[in-house]
Amino acid sequence: MTLYAAYGTNLDPARMSERCPHSPLHTTGWLEGWRLTFGGEDHGWDGSLSTIVQDPFEQVFVAVYDITEADEADLDGWEAADSGLYRKTKVRVATLTGELVVWTYVLDAYEGGLPSASYLGMLAEAAEAASAPDDYVAALRRRPCRTNGS
Repeated sequence: MTLYAAYGTNLDPARMSERCPHSPLHTTGWLEGWRLTFGGEDHGWDGSLSTIVQDPFEQVFVAVYDITEADEADLDGWEAADSGLYRKTKVRVATLTGELVVWTYVLDAYEGGLPSASYLGMLAEAAEAASAPDDYVAALRRRPCRTNGS
């Protein structure tokens, strides 16, 4: 088993239970020195895709899962890591019990563009389902997004 940090729609425990049924939630925490952003607008079917970039003044809420090898392979397919859209990187997560070294997915595309309103809503709902702080969820809901036709 290896530790994986989910920051996007995989924050939703129900989604992760479907995608990785043998990989339990380990804890939640923060990627300090990173920020949530969007990119790869030309790769998304409905706007830009979520990713993280280093930023010394920001932090991103994450859910950390104990991932089995089989579930990791399945998750690579879900996240298009097997096609090169996302790549894996090691990061440090600050938790209430200490720091963990985990891996996560980072979009291999330029930052920029806006996510669709529906995708942004899914991110906020996933964060809420993972018990992210209310102010974090509210900030997700306030982010700019694409409207139909833009």
